Amino acid sequence: MKEPAPPREPAIRADRERVERMSTWMAILLVVLAALLINQLQWVLLPFAIAGLVAYICTPAIEWLAKRTQLPRALYAVAAFLILLLFASLLAMLGVPSMIDGLRAMVTDLQGIVTDAVRGAIGSAKVTLMGEAMNAEEIAQAVMANVRAWLADAGRIAALGTAAFATMIGAILTFVLLFYLLLSGPAVARGLLALVPPGQRPLVRQVALQSDPVVRRYFVGVIVVVVYSSTAAYLGLGFVLGIPHAALLALMTGLLEVIPLVGPYAAAVIAGLVALRYANGIGPIIAYATYATALRLSIDQLLGPIVLGTAARLHPVAVIFCLLAGGALFGIVGIILAVPAALVLRTTLAILYDEPQAAPGPR
Repeated sequence: MKEPAPPREPAIRADRERVERMSTWMAILLVVLAALLINQLQWVLLPFAIAGLVAYICTPAIEWLAKRTQLPRALYAVAAFLILLLFASLLAMLGVPSMIDGLRAMVTDLQGIVTDAVRGAIGSAKVTLMGEAMNAEEIAQAVMANVRAWLADAGRIAALGTAAFATMIGAILTFVLLFYLLLSGPAVARGLLALVPPGQRPLVRQVALQSDPVVRRYFVGVIVVVVYSSTAAYLGLGFVLGIPHAALLALMTGLLEVIPLVGPYAAAVIAGLVALRYANGIGPIIAYATYATALRLSIDQLLGPIVLGTAARLHPVAVIFCLLAGGALFGIVGIILAVPAALVLRTTLAILYDEPQAAPGPR
């Protein structure tokens, strides 16, 4: 008579523990490999990051419309892509020529702008630079001489041409990727989840569910703030104050809004220097000061709290560190993903420690 087989529970339990340990190490290995990959392929990944960000923001609207109307999801995905393509085309046709003209005019008058900036800092006095006493005009001439010498290098001109060509190819690739991500974004997300070790998938799902509203609101809020800042700056600087190079200054104002504290004031100082350059009395200076104050208050006290809320905020020191570290390690991709990564990390730690998320600091 055969003896009954011994129970398999201990062996099964040991196999599960072994798989869980392997899953933990595999998850750590995947994170390290992903960081190394982003570091080495940051320019290659930039179109993927931009297209993924736009698709990530648009996907909830596509899903809601498809569910509400019971029509195929692909129909709304294609419609969203066509709308985005039309908007980008209009923006390129209307904004790029004026921006190029403004940049060309600013470069042409760069010596005057530098002279006024240096004169505002040192007045009519002379300062010693590299063993030579120079006034504002002489410093501006030295700066322009160095700029001309830098541009005269044939290698740098070739590099600028290569960068321009790469930017054009990258823009086309971004729209191609955007079409596919809008069309099959959820399938791509499921495929990425399949790369996670099985033992870590429940945690990843929970982190994704809790951090998704916060990260999405952050991205939408930043885009709204950038668009509002650029539009308000263009209207205020170009139409109301009549300051030259308004399109370029408006774009710079919007982009610098991403950097807390430092960015907005840097944009205000740069635009103020240009305003001083073309001011013909005390009136335009007072008008610019009023405009800068109104723009700052409207963003900090009205628009920012509404579109960002409180959950998507981090302390300004943390944001500055994330942007600098992300940019140093991963380039533009790191700058785009730095703050969302910090928000996801905060959510992950709150889940692991079984603690409510701490109240965020001021923006």
